[in-house]
Amino acid sequence: MSDWIVQAQELSKAYPKRTTQTFALRRATFNVRRGEFIAIMGPSGSGKSTLLYVLGCLIHPTDGTYRLEGRDITRLNERERAQVRSQHIGFVFQSFQLLPGISALRNVELPALYNQQSRHERRARARQLLERFGLTERLDYRPPELSGGEAQRVAIARALMNDPNLILADEPTGNLDSVNGQAVMELLNELHREGRTIMMVTHDPELARRNVGRILNIRDGVLVA
Repeated sequence: MSDWIVQAQELSKAYPKRTTQTFALRRATFNVRRGEFIAIMGPSGSGKSTLLYVLGCLIHPTDGTYRLEGRDITRLNERERAQVRSQHIGFVFQSFQLLPGISALRNVELPALYNQQSRHERRARARQLLERFGLTERLDYRPPELSGGEAQRVAIARALMNDPNLILADEPTGNLDSVNGQAVMELLNELHREGRTIMMVTHDPELARRNVGRILNIRDGVLVA
């Protein structure tokens, strides 16, 4: 097994704009070791989220090569990329991205619907994760009934449902106060200590300095350090 979980070579993402193209990401080249905790930083509109979404198989790069755990993702079709996304990657978003009409428990179960787990297995795993994160009394609450900190803990539990090795977090503390933000960072650090690789977009240099091992700086779609 390779030491590298992520290998990116000359990754670019361009969007058509009338007679030309606008590049959100330009020729990004970097590797990520298994078990690293990395922050992706840069000004608003610099390409941070684009890079994260390419790594998460949510959008396909225009050029370049992306290998995840040794597999060339850029050669896969949409169905195959969705399978990789489901089995190997956990997402945590700033706005939580929970379905408002169903319970916390059912939200956490959702990623396992595509992995052919039985209903009993899904329910037991989701309950275990929510209980781990101190949400035993919130299993049947819907997202609008939860605080921001509780909703983000539900989102982290959902990200772990299929036991991914790579967790991608896009401004996970951006909608939280300092107390809840710190609690979320403690959870991410706990997952990192367990051996998971975490890549996190953040605007907060102090948060990055205190928590991560390495920073990727991006400006105008270009990695600058």
